[in-house]
Parts: sequence; structure tokens; C-alpha cells
Amino acid sequence: MEILLIIRFCCNCTYALLYKPIDRVTRSTLVLHDLLKHTPVDHPDYPLLQDALRISQNFLSSINEDIDPRRTAVTTPKGETRQLVKDGFLVEVSESSRKLRHVFLFTDVLLCAKLKKTSAGKHQQYDCKWYIPLADLVFPSPEESEASPQVHPFPDHELEDMKMKISALKSEIQKEKANKGQSRAIERLKKKMFENEFLLLLNSPTIPFRIHNRNGKSYLFLLSSDYERSEWREAIQKLQKKDLQAFVLSSVELQVLTGSCFKLRTVHNIPVTSNKDDDESPGLYGFLHVIVHSAKGFKQSANLYCTLEVDSFGYFVSKAKTRVFRDTAEPKWDEEFEIELEGSQSLRILCYEKCYDKTKVNKDNNEIVDKIMGKGQIQLDPQTVETKNWHTDVIEMNGIKVEFSMKFTSRDMSLKRTPSKKQTGVFGVKISVVTKRERSKVPYIVRQCVEEVEKRGIEEVGIYRISGVATDIQALKAVFDANNKDILLMLSDMDINAIAGTLKLYFRELPEPLLTDRLYPAFMEGIALSDPAAKENCMMHLLRSLPDPNLITFLFLLEHLKRVAEKEPINKMSLHNLATVFGPTLLRPSEVESKAHLTSAADIWSHDVMVQVLLYYLQHPPISFAELKRNTLYFSTDV
Repeated sequence: MEILLIIRFCCNCTYALLYKPIDRVTRSTLVLHDLLKHTPVDHPDYPLLQDALRISQNFLSSINEDIDPRRTAVTTPKGETRQLVKDGFLVEVSESSRKLRHVFLFTDVLLCAKLKKTSAGKHQQYDCKWYIPLADLVFPSPEESEASPQVHPFPDHELEDMKMKISALKSEIQKEKANKGQSRAIERLKKKMFENEFLLLLNSPTIPFRIHNRNGKSYLFLLSSDYERSEWREAIQKLQKKDLQAFVLSSVELQVLTGSCFKLRTVHNIPVTSNKDDDESPGLYGFLHVIVHSAKGFKQSANLYCTLEVDSFGYFVSKAKTRVFRDTAEPKWDEEFEIELEGSQSLRILCYEKCYDKTKVNKDNNEIVDKIMGKGQIQLDPQTVETKNWHTDVIEMNGIKVEFSMKFTSRDMSLKRTPSKKQTGVFGVKISVVTKRERSKVPYIVRQCVEEVEKRGIEEVGIYRISGVATDIQALKAVFDANNKDILLMLSDMDINAIAGTLKLYFRELPEPLLTDRLYPAFMEGIALSDPAAKENCMMHLLRSLPDPNLITFLFLLEHLKRVAEKEPINKMSLHNLATVFGPTLLRPSEVESKAHLTSAADIWSHDVMVQVLLYYLQHPPISFAELKRNTLYFSTDV
């Protein structure tokens, strides 16, 4: 009896002294989250609440780190401890098709598994597809790797269609929630969204990551980010520095190891937005302005450049690249980029040494392999980046320090146009004023930028999507505004992405969008029509309602974008890609419309409307100005 009392006393003490304080901090953290949600940003208590939340989260993180090793280890039949170091979902190319795998990196073995299909109520388990002891694992060099098995790439336009469906489903879910719709309807929409996001995640990665077993067999993964490939490679190479022995797992040992994966895994869900909780941040929508200033800490001179990646639709995409700074240990780029964000939460910066040796070609994708010198990632905290001022920071990576600045412009602010009385120059001046002054049907700046892109940029990968250097774009803007006689010479020498960026900037800075404020509600209604004939009549009728300079310029741009999309196999720019880039620039809600839709759901929805309108015209057979005007006789021009 006394022993039982002592045990009960010890348990109570353990609960009171160990568990209860941690539980109290956990509950306090949840309360702080709720308080922050309902406290205005300009309230004097807001920064104090932020500090309190940060301190609580750091405390809980330190507790988790202390107990983490016990949760991520498995004991082998020989009594040795095998630690889980890293795990995640990767796309494997197996039997000429893509398979989503869960890959587990332990201290001495890499294991590739897939989740078994189980009936309701049963515990989920993993099925091991293969494993390689780290002592037997090697990374083939580019010249050693054999050509990859034939994998039919998913057409870009189909990937873009998936993104469009995902955005539309996301909008429908938000509308259902706003209207307090039935939970069954919401769950049905979420299921459809997950199916499309899963397909996108499976079919979008293109960066090869090959590993080889000394005993003969190679395995190929496809990743979406060079950053991710580098993380896996570095984690494996770090473990291989230890004194590792080759081994073969018995069937029992393999069964025990595979069985432990479900409990040990740190990545529980496929990285898609439909797996996010409702209270999780939807990410940032708008434009991130980034200046990559300089880097230091290199041990010797090299040819150096940086790339910028942001996350979108559950995976990372490369968005910008600095110029190569040759033969230096302290590059000073000072290059500014404007990056469009679509629900993004993180920014990655990778620093490379440029390789000019054509013998070092990766046979999996026929690209020269540049060496990653360092990489770093930061969270895009809305409270930090959503300011009018630049925020300067430093990312440390492998002893290298990269200095950069950034600021964020929300989508509604980036599309906000101010009335202009300016009559000189071309930027910020009404298109009717410019064409009348130039005695032209299409502004000179539009014609020259389009001509230059078609001459030497139509096969450029990511044309119109990859950001041009902001200083180059501003230089071109100044030259066009001044009508400088050296315009053509400057265009011929300028980076093609800067010229593409200048064209986008011109349309964005028009005092009124090309498709006009007045017609936005009608375009919104027209694109939503389900009857094809009614939609055709309405959408053509809206074009006829545009002022002539706007209509002629729009049709000119439309044909140019179609010619760009014809080179999609080379430039990777589909019609949907181009509609995503130009749609919000050519069409946007007026100030009154914007104020009527203040929620993020409405913001996403209105953005999709802009994209869908332009996509409709891009997918339409050629539209003739003369034919449109001829049909004006048979239709009313009132909208």
C-alpha cells in the first residue's frame, strides 16, 4: 500500500512539475495566436503580443529539440541505434513513369517507401520499394551518369490548366465558407482540389537527382528545386564522412525498419495547400521587390551569380537570376528584381559558381552543371515585408554572407493606378494621348519591345516570367520617356528580360488598364457565362466597346503573345503562363470594385477573372479589328 502511495505521489509530482508548466505554455501560445488575430496592427499592444508569442514558440521549439532524438531513432536487432536524419516526399522515375515516394534518410541507410493502401480503421503502414546502405551509395558525376529512362514530360499547358482549376476550386471553397455553405459541399471541393494538387506535385518536377548503388542499380528522382536537391546531397555526404560499413538487411530487419517509418516520420502530409489547416496563413499574393546587393566570404575568386526561388502551389520555382560577376571573391551585383508571389511563404537565395566546361553536361537534362556555393532561406513574414520601406537583411550560407533588401506590394496596391495629367513621355500617359501624338495606331514603345522580343527573346526560357534587372528597366523607361535617339541601339544591347519587363511596366503604369475600368464588371460577368455561344457574343461585344487605340493595341499584343506561346516547348511559356503574367496588368477592378472585395478570397477570385479573360482571347482564333468593327453595325455598343 505504501509503495502504491509513493508511486502515485511521484506521478503527481511529475505531472505538476514537468508536464503542467509545459502544457500551460502551450495553451498560452494558442491564446496569444488568437489575441494577435483580433488585435489591430497599429494597436500599442500588438508588438508586445508578437514578442510574447515569439518567446513562447522559441521555448516550445527548444523543448521539442531536446526530446527529438528519442522520437527519431530505432534500435536494430543488434542493439545499435539508427537515427532518422531527414525524410520527405520525392517523385521517383520508375518503369518510365512518375511515382510519389516517401524517402527516409537514416544515419547509415537511405530507404525509399510508399504508403500502403489500407481499409478504414486500420493503421497505415509503409511498403519498402528499395534501400541503399550509405556505404554503398554514390552520386554519379555528370559525365558518368547514363542517359535517363524515357519519361514523357507533362505538357506545360496541362500543368497550367491544373493551376487554374486549383485556383478556381480555392475560390469556390472560400465562397462556400463565406456563405456558410454545407460542410459536405466544402469537403467535396477540397477533395477535388487535393486531386489536382497531387497531380501537379507529381508532374511538375524536372530537376534530376540520381543516386547509384555500388552493386549496380541507379535510381532517379525529379525535384522542383535545386535547393532541395542540394539539401539531400549535403545531408547524405555529411553522414558518409563517418566510418560506415556495408551491410545487407535481413527480411526481419527490413520489416522492423520500414515499420518504424510511420512513427518516426517528420513530414506527415504531402506538401499541398489542401492539407493546410484553416487558420494557417494563405501566404502572400502580390509582388516582392528584391535587391541582391553583394556577397562575401568566398575563399577564392570565381564566376559567381545568384538565383531566387519562391514557393507556389506546394513547390518552389526559380524566379530570378543575377548576372555572372566574373573572377571575384566579393561580387557586387546591386540588381533589383520584381517577383510575383502566388500564396508564397518563403524566399530562397542560391549562390552558384558558373561552369563554362561543356564536357560537364548532365545527361538527364543536357544542362551544364553549375556548382552551388551556398544557399539560404527566409520566411516571408507579412508583418516584416508589408511596409513601404526596404527591409535589408543578410543570409549566411556555408561561411558566405549574401546581403539583400526586400519590400512587398500587395496585389491590389500593385495594380492601383493614379489619375495622371502628364502629357509628355509615354509612361503613365493615356494610350489615346500617346497614339495621337505619335500619329500611330499602336504606341512606339509597344511595337519596339515586341519586335525586339520576337527577334532575339522568343526562345528565351521564361520570357515575361523571369524578372529583368530593375535598374535596366528604369533606364529603358527613361529613354522611352525622353524619346532619346539612342533607343534602338540601347534596345539591341539590353538584356531581353529587361525589355520584356519594360513592356509589362508600361501597361501596368497606364492611368487606366488597357481593357478599361468601366468594362471590368462586364468582363467578369461575360467570362462566367456557361453557354459557349452567349459567351462568344458577349466577349466579342466587349472588345467592340473598347476605344480604338486600346482595341488595336490589345489585338497587336494578343497576336504577339500567341507567337511566343508557339515556342512553348523551348521557352516554357504556355498561353496560361502568359495570361497569368499579363492578365492582372491589362484588366483589373476599379477603385470602387476593389473596395467592395476586401477579403483574400475575393482577391484570389478577381485575380483568376483577370487571367481567365485574357486566356479566353489567347485561345480564340485570330480576331480582326476590321471584322469586329464591321459587326458593330449589327450590335449595340452599350455595355
